[in-house]
Amino acid sequence: MGFPESVLTKDEQVVLHLHPHWKALFLPVLWFVLTAAAIVTFALLAGVGTVGVLIAAGIGLVIVLVVTVWPWIKWKTTHYVFTNERVIMRSGVFSRSGRDIPLGRVNDVSFSHSLFERMLGCGTLTIESAGERGQVQLTDIPHVEKTQSMLYELVDADRQKHTFGDDDRQALVDEIKNDPVS
Repeated sequence: MGFPESVLTKDEQVVLHLHPHWKALFLPVLWFVLTAAAIVTFALLAGVGTVGVLIAAGIGLVIVLVVTVWPWIKWKTTHYVFTNERVIMRSGVFSRSGRDIPLGRVNDVSFSHSLFERMLGCGTLTIESAGERGQVQLTDIPHVEKTQSMLYELVDADRQKHTFGDDDRQALVDEIKNDPVS
């Protein structure tokens, strides 16, 4: 399920659209491989075609669906969208939740990542906002350092729109969009 473009305002432009880092899918894939190996081993030991093998295969299929497919669906339906006006977070499969932080409300943007996360190229992005809900932490953000810098530039461009005209602000946003986080 893609991000619904209908939630954007008329002049709002998506600068960056992210899903959590692929490391969120590592354990489900590992479980898939282990489950498949267990089913094949059990089938070879018990003899293919017996009722026990069919029951084990059915149980294995349910395990694969729960442990592998469900996390992938959750990953696919989690969106971190950075626009020229706000940060948009949406997640959920059956029930959706979301939060928007206007760029004008962002007070601070910071990141952290462990040695392991640095090797994988991800981390946690923390956005401090003015308001009742305070800060939000976005975990498993790919290229977290570049994303933090890009968000800082967007916030700065948003603040400058009050100093400069909209054309100057648009030039800054276009420059940020042309230097993508990858």
